[in-house]
Amino acid sequence: MSLLCGGRRQRNFVYLMSFGDNLAFIRALAQASPVDRPLVVFYRPQQERAAQRLARSGIDVRPFRDDLAFVLTGIPQIMRARVLFCDNYYAFLGGLHHPKRMRIVQVWHAAGAIKRFGWDDPTTAQRSASDQRRFQAVYDHFDEYVVGSPAMARVFARSYRVPIDRMQVLGYPRSDRYSDPKWQQLSREAVAETAPELVDHRVILYAPTYREGVAFTPPAGLAAALTADPDAKVVVKIHPALKASAQQLQAQLGQQVVVTENLSTTDLLNVAETVITDYSSVAFDYSLVPNAHSLLFFLFDLDDYRQDPGVQPDLEDWLPGTVIKTTEQLAVAIKADAPTDLAQFNQRWNSANDGAATQRVVDRYAALLE
Repeated sequence: MSLLCGGRRQRNFVYLMSFGDNLAFIRALAQASPVDRPLVVFYRPQQERAAQRLARSGIDVRPFRDDLAFVLTGIPQIMRARVLFCDNYYAFLGGLHHPKRMRIVQVWHAAGAIKRFGWDDPTTAQRSASDQRRFQAVYDHFDEYVVGSPAMARVFARSYRVPIDRMQVLGYPRSDRYSDPKWQQLSREAVAETAPELVDHRVILYAPTYREGVAFTPPAGLAAALTADPDAKVVVKIHPALKASAQQLQAQLGQQVVVTENLSTTDLLNVAETVITDYSSVAFDYSLVPNAHSLLFFLFDLDDYRQDPGVQPDLEDWLPGTVIKTTEQLAVAIKADAPTDLAQFNQRWNSANDGAATQRVVDRYAALLE
């Protein structure tokens, strides 16, 4: 189908959305689009709420799945894209006819990398030859990768086996919010309205990463460690797919836990004094918020995680603070409440995430529409 539509003129922006936290950038793309060539957003069904917010701004949004309907109606529209933005890995790109005039741009959903991915993931070598060919076909289709630092550029180039000159160190547009006083205020107000019990308390956010295909089993003593500060409020944000584990942990935490299913992790980062995570990209976001005080890496399963899916080889060289492996060490760190020096961490991973990334990215690609 893309070959059949390959003769169409590429003249507008198209955005493929599977994450709903880049809406400000999408609106900026819409504003930069000529009136006669409006932005089109294709979104995964799980982002229905985010798509509705875009639709209220007058943006053309269309749900898509990897099915025949998308082949017949979506691919012809995508083939009109002068710039095709992607916020994730989309397998169909590997089979898409790529006109010379079309620029396919990866706008990733994480500012840094603790876990390995792509060819760096040890499990990739175990996949079939056809799977591996498909992976590389998708990676090769990206003409440019928008990144927030040279460090992330090197990770992408190595993990996807693509030339380093495809990396554009422009900053992640979604990171701009953390430098925006208006967003900070609105975010704090949302937290205060939804979870007033957090106001005027030390907020400890526990946000472990999603372990694909693995049931999250908290180590013994975790609840006691998280509640080591009796005056703090503890918020647990575990991936929705692991909801049962979250409920079990919350029950163990008792009265100190605050259940906030209606609050996003992003909003919670804006009020948390302490964030405890492991291999999640929330660490790179939290290091940018003005209220960031202590960032603790609780890597109780590091030895196993090094094997599957793997971590960056130099991880312990650049993590801020020491790696915490036991609940006893975690309890001590929570009680100490010592500030974490995030300067070098941000210099490595957030060098271009300075609050002006959206404008730089829009300017670069809007010029292609002229």
